[in-house]
Amino acid sequence: MSVRIKFLGGARTVTGSSHLVSTDKSQVLLDGGLFQGHRDEFYRLNSTLNYNPHKIDALVLSHAHIDHCGNIPTLLKKGLRSKIYTTAATKDLSRLMLEDSGKIQEEDVRYLNKINRKLGLPLRKPLYTKKEASAATKRFRSLSYGQRFCLAKDVFVTLYGAGHILGSAIIVLEIKDKRRDIRLGYAVDLGRNDLPLIDDPVIPRNLDYLMLETTYGNRLHAPIAEAKVKLKEVINRTIERKGKVLIPSFTLERTQEVTYFLNELLKQKEIPAIPIYVDSPLATDITELFKYHLDYLDSQTRQEVNEGRGPFEFLNLTYIRNQEQSKRLNNDKRPMIIIAGSGMCESGRILHHLKNNIEDSRNTVLVVGYMAQDTLGRRIVERVPVVRIFGIEYELNAEVAIINAFSGHADKNELCDFVSGCLPLEKIFLVHGELEQAQGLFDALSQKGLSAYIPSRDEEVLLN
Repeated sequence: MSVRIKFLGGARTVTGSSHLVSTDKSQVLLDGGLFQGHRDEFYRLNSTLNYNPHKIDALVLSHAHIDHCGNIPTLLKKGLRSKIYTTAATKDLSRLMLEDSGKIQEEDVRYLNKINRKLGLPLRKPLYTKKEASAATKRFRSLSYGQRFCLAKDVFVTLYGAGHILGSAIIVLEIKDKRRDIRLGYAVDLGRNDLPLIDDPVIPRNLDYLMLETTYGNRLHAPIAEAKVKLKEVINRTIERKGKVLIPSFTLERTQEVTYFLNELLKQKEIPAIPIYVDSPLATDITELFKYHLDYLDSQTRQEVNEGRGPFEFLNLTYIRNQEQSKRLNNDKRPMIIIAGSGMCESGRILHHLKNNIEDSRNTVLVVGYMAQDTLGRRIVERVPVVRIFGIEYELNAEVAIINAFSGHADKNELCDFVSGCLPLEKIFLVHGELEQAQGLFDALSQKGLSAYIPSRDEEVLLN
């Protein structure tokens, strides 16, 4: 039997995670993520498939972030007919994330086509619509953590908690053969120990091969407890100036984590009882799923929710769906905290709050997540004196505070510790990371005498 892995995306980059595992009898796809990039590149990379989706026997989804699930509707349009296996929480979260992705694409194409019509250029189409995204989730099937399930004639799967976001899973494939059985692990993305809300990652033992993320493969995180301390300092400093704290935040997990820590600080009277707003319909819907999928939360959070003192509902916290309510915040001069999407300040309601508040030195823009190159968020992080929002230039007079300890990805030491628990491991494939990060982890693993490899996109590797 020959077992092969083809690295379709998420190789030497952090976007578009998707990998094809093939045997003589079956083909299993791990993740179907969306590549991010400028419009032409975005459409080309996501619509060009270097394999036949019609031949896939099963797709296993690790979690609901768009760079892992976001291209599934495209795969279905191009012939994917298999079921999609994941956890119940990921199934429900993916529906929200995919529908939002389809909606954003429709809006983007609608805006672009207005310009193209005036210029006499060809009209564009979205990769998929909100309706097509909703239909895609009907193929999802739920598996429980620890449940061993037959995916194909010679492939079984078991999901384990990844500790990254709600419902995230480490995937372990057991590939059966008369001569030899193979245990292949897929930890992309892997969480950290001691994160709030969810349990620590589970380490699958006795793996032969491992596919491992390297997002922070060459970096070390500050302890998560440091995030709470810095959050308190930033808020109190801003309130003393009678300013607002604006927090651009990813709607899935980061918003809920920040809310958790704000609740803790209020209960411990570490910050004043000022108004706190989550200004995002999507984040509001996602938070409702956190309360619905209590089994995926850690025991402390479950107990708090059941006792009516959970981290997602407290006196000072208001969730905003209505646009008019959102706009009214701009005229409210009280000190407050506004958490709004998107995380990198490229779209969403955070842009309106930045436009109205970024020139006031009393205010603070608090960065709690990664800001990619060429985004407004990165320019704010770099403290560029003048930034452009909706085509208009604004002076960046507000304080910019950065808390890196919020990261939900394992760092270099945590990744190495995880690998040590998965031994014996014939080879470790390093994916989902820029080359510098992957190389740093490669060097660390090599020093431990472990065999690691950094594949390129569309490279195919034979396991035996």
